[in-house]
Amino acid sequence: MGNRDLVLAAMAVSKGALHSPVQMQKLLFLLDRKLSKELDGPHFNFEPYDYGPFDRDVYDILDVLADSGLVEIIKSPSMRLRKYRTTSAGQVVGESVLSSLDPEVVQTITRLSNIVRSLSFADLVSAIYKAYPEMKANSVFQG
Repeated sequence: MGNRDLVLAAMAVSKGALHSPVQMQKLLFLLDRKLSKELDGPHFNFEPYDYGPFDRDVYDILDVLADSGLVEIIKSPSMRLRKYRTTSAGQVVGESVLSSLDPEVVQTITRLSNIVRSLSFADLVSAIYKAYPEMKANSVFQG
């Protein structure tokens, strides 16, 4: 499985829900850590950064997927913050990838996606730091 397929599969389980940048970074980090073998990974090179595990490639892939019409990037007019979701075409591709995976793997991806999207920014970063304290090394977050 390639990085783009992983990103689309990770997003597809939420059926078009919006993902913040931190949610995308942490979801893909968790998938690389918890399902690396099952997903032919790791797919990213996460390093400790301001708010925990970060890999610039996540944003680059999202940009490529947006250029391909598979991901929609929604920019807030008042902030620099972007949100991401699959387009209808991206949802089809993501669901196709999911259908090729073991049902238990899909269940884990869904569970992790739900957890990541349900937590506030502070709670998500804090939970990652608790589970992966090495990712707090360069943090500017004191949560």
